[in-house]
Amino acid sequence: MKDLMGQAIHDYYHNQNPEDLQTETSISELDELPVAYLFRDFEEMNGMEQKALELAHGKVLDIGTGAGSHALYLQDERKLEVTALDISPKSIEVCKLRGVQTAVCENMLHFSGETFDTILLLMNGTGIFQSLSTIDTYLKRLYSLLNENGQILIDSTDILYMFDRDEEDGGVLIPAGGYYGELDYVVHYKGESEDPIKWLYLDFNTLKNAAEYNGFVIEKIMQDEDAYLAKLTKK
Repeated sequence: MKDLMGQAIHDYYHNQNPEDLQTETSISELDELPVAYLFRDFEEMNGMEQKALELAHGKVLDIGTGAGSHALYLQDERKLEVTALDISPKSIEVCKLRGVQTAVCENMLHFSGETFDTILLLMNGTGIFQSLSTIDTYLKRLYSLLNENGQILIDSTDILYMFDRDEEDGGVLIPAGGYYGELDYVVHYKGESEDPIKWLYLDFNTLKNAAEYNGFVIEKIMQDEDAYLAKLTKK
């Protein structure tokens, strides 16, 4: 893995000629992702992020922390004990330089030994589940990381709106094979490209079915157009 996201975060933090990231998926064209966005403060975050951070309590695990903005807010403003987790070495390096007290470079499937009261998966947090065929593996790991009375706060987007509709009956035209939220996701930075990774966008009912199958109770906390924030707790 080239860690281009981490390189962009590193360049921005050290003011080493940072450029905006470019992302694309198997159903969408190139889109700009300003690296400064990854360093936003609470006031610049969207409503679902703010709601999740307000609901966080106890010992927190921030999965896919990136530049650590969520973790820093909870640590410095809410005075919570936070572990920031990401697979990007450069991102974790910057998290530590920004003041995150506990930042770990590890895949969540291999991270163990502690349990948490709140687990955060934000910015389309279901993406790391990769596909419907692997979602149970990730949910089982999350279950093992969660304290008995803990909560998982996770967001996603139902991307059905991105597909064309039949002009005659109004039905959505979805390519055959697989679930429509299973995409290939590619990051570009400074002329380099990552290998495509699997990324999963989930509609709420599909997440609900998977969560309940794996021993969770799920509640939709907030809806914003096609995006939503959900809370998972143990049955």
